[in-house]
Amino acid sequence: MAVQEGVVSWGEALRVYRRPQVITMLFLGFSAGLPLLLVFSTLTAWLRDMDVSRSTIGFFGWVGITYSIKIIWAPVVDRLSLPLLTRALGQRRSWILVGQIGVMVGLVAMVLSDPTLSLTSIALCAVLVAFSSSTQDIAIDAFRIESAVDEFQGAMSASYIFGYRLAMLVAGAGAFYVADWSGWDTAYLVMALLMLVGVVTVLLVSEPEHSVADTTEVMEQLLKHQLHADQPGRWHRLEAWFVGAVVAPFVEFFRRNGSWALLILAFIGLYRLSDITMGIMANPFYLDLGFSKTDIANVGKLFGFFMTLAGSFLGGLLVVRYGIFRPLLAGAIMVSLTNLLFVQLACVGTDLLWLAVAISGDNLSGGFANAAFIAYLSSMTNRAYTATQYALFSSLMTLPGKFFSGFSGVIVDASSYQWFFFYAALMGLPAIVLSWILWRHSMVQSCQPNTLRSTLP
Repeated sequence: MAVQEGVVSWGEALRVYRRPQVITMLFLGFSAGLPLLLVFSTLTAWLRDMDVSRSTIGFFGWVGITYSIKIIWAPVVDRLSLPLLTRALGQRRSWILVGQIGVMVGLVAMVLSDPTLSLTSIALCAVLVAFSSSTQDIAIDAFRIESAVDEFQGAMSASYIFGYRLAMLVAGAGAFYVADWSGWDTAYLVMALLMLVGVVTVLLVSEPEHSVADTTEVMEQLLKHQLHADQPGRWHRLEAWFVGAVVAPFVEFFRRNGSWALLILAFIGLYRLSDITMGIMANPFYLDLGFSKTDIANVGKLFGFFMTLAGSFLGGLLVVRYGIFRPLLAGAIMVSLTNLLFVQLACVGTDLLWLAVAISGDNLSGGFANAAFIAYLSSMTNRAYTATQYALFSSLMTLPGKFFSGFSGVIVDASSYQWFFFYAALMGLPAIVLSWILWRHSMVQSCQPNTLRSTLP
């Protein structure tokens, strides 16, 4: 888990961002980031505006579980060809396009539904948006990794994150501005149209080359032989596909990490538990305190956007300077402690200064922790199975938080916002402890001459 660091000049590093592949990721990142808030915090604000109860709003947090279980269909996206589309666009672009169209259809369907008459239809449309969006994410991750050599993957990720955060600003502050001006229906129609940014990008770029290393081929063939999947016949061909697409990535991960594999997976699942759990109640909290939608857009979305970028930049910089684990531990501590700022905001009430302080701390710590966490996930991924393994990691990192967030409204109704945010702070303690344990383990590994080391792009 140690990271090898290379040194290049500032000029060489900056010129990477002029490459077409890196610029492409800016627009694909925008397409990937746009749907997230539309089925998460922005949707909760719309529902609260329609006088939907907080307990019911909390259960809508389970829609986000779709992002957390995408590992289930990631192997299908990785290897199954789509009729006509795959031949015309290629494996990656065809699946990205299908995901984008699904998001647009789901958003329009939400506009055609009425939350005051049928919350079930809104929930089903939100699930369609989340499923299509997570499918797009799987394909974009594979597209990104296959579009450039390892040395450029850092720049590719940075460009993607900037586009993603820009889209979250649009889907957050932008949607609030439009909703304040012309209603939520108009806001969601505008968001559906903005998905065309990704559609046009997919149609203009080229399909990346996909190759499998010889060692990977040998391992897959050995697995197929051991599981008797290399025999002739239609059933055995399906079994062989399943072994190569689903079994092999997991076998490789557990063989590489040994007895630490389960602890690593637990850490991935718990690292973002605190901030995801509190996130579902953020906008209802602001509205219940008496802040206007414009206040939330100005401070919570617009100002928070720049604080997130600052945190991401700082986190990435310290990862280069100190390696992964120190910033990873610092990020876990920061995310947990910043929940206490919301406890104070709940006590003082409608105070714009404290709103800015709480949101600054939350977004700065979130951006910082996310930069370190992405670096960690990258270091744990084998490039032969990046799409499936990264889908596993990204699914695990949100699943516990999405599940517990469903009970957030119940906790608030049963106690108070103060106690809810205090509980959210306590939920960050496992991530702090596991960060320290894995850091100590990495130092032991780095002292062993034959330890397999992953390379961070």
